[in-house]
Amino acid sequence: MSIDRYIDCLVTIVYMDRHRRITQRDITIKAVRDGYVKAHCLKSKGPRIFAVDNILAYQPVSAKSGRYRA
Repeated sequence: MSIDRYIDCLVTIVYMDRHRRITQRDITIKAVRDGYVKAHCLKSKGPRIFAVDNILAYQPVSAKSGRYRA
C-alpha cells in the first residue's frame, strides 16, 4: 500500500529526520512526488516536506480517534 492513496487525508506518521531523531506527527498529505510528501503538519502548524524513505510507519487517522480534523 502506498502513502499517496492518502492525499487530502489526516495521517499519523513516524518519521526519522536528517539528524536521526524519530518523531510522531499528524499530517494532512497534500502531494506525493519524486520521493517526497508535501503536507500540512499539525505539530509544527505549517507546511512541511517529508522524505518518503524516512517515513518509518504511517496510518490514517479515523474520525473515531478524536484527533480527526476535516
